[in-house]
Parts: sequence; structure tokens; C-alpha cells
Amino acid sequence: VASRYFKGPELLVDLQDYDYSLDMWSLGCMFGGMIFRKEPFFYGHDNQDQLVKIAKVLGTDELNAYLNKYHLELDPQLEALVGRHTRKPWSRFVNADNQHLVSPEAIEFLDKLLRYDHQDRLTAKEA
Repeated sequence: VASRYFKGPELLVDLQDYDYSLDMWSLGCMFGGMIFRKEPFFYGHDNQDQLVKIAKVLGTDELNAYLNKYHLELDPQLEALVGRHTRKPWSRFVNADNQHLVSPEAIEFLDKLLRYDHQDRLTAKEA
């Protein structure tokens, strides 16, 4: 469905019912890579590690809320790999090399794209 670095959480946790909001996640990954000069933005070595990389940025409390909403459970081995992480503020990714590319509007746009819950992401029309 997608290159690993752009795969949405719904694919990584085996949610069967995904839609075009998956493309908005991929856009968020590309946009984050561009504004933070970190490509790929989520650099997982395999699908499991990809979810770990996402959880280290978006946090595990939010991941668990997403899993609970859709009645999903992680494989115990994957759950152990994911661990527990707090959500990182987007400002943590801003540095001297990329600050000229980052604006409050860019951060707000990114934040509305990179959401675990596909129903909470911007639609293409809203973007």
C-alpha cells in the first residue's frame, strides 16, 4: 500500500478499514521531512520499528487511546518494543539548520496531519 516510511499507523496495527486519510498521513510524513530536514521523518527498519519510531514522537498514551477506540490490540512482542513514550513537542525538531523552514502555520498543518486516528486528520479538502 505504501513505502514503509510513509505508512500510516492504521496499516502498522492491522486496522482493516482504512481510507484516503492514509494519504494525508503520508503527506504529513513528507512535509515533516521537508520542514525539519529529516528524511524520512520516521525512519523504521521494518514495520514494527516504524510503529516504534512513530510512538516515540506522538506518544504511547495517544497510541493506546487509538487502539482502544478501534478495539485493537498490539501483539505482546510489538507492545514490548513500542514501550512507553511521552508525546514530543514539534519544537523539539527545530534547529539552526531548519528554523527558516518552520512557521507556526507549518507546525499546525503538520500536527493536523500526523494523528494516529485517521478520523482526526485533515482531509484533502481541508488541507
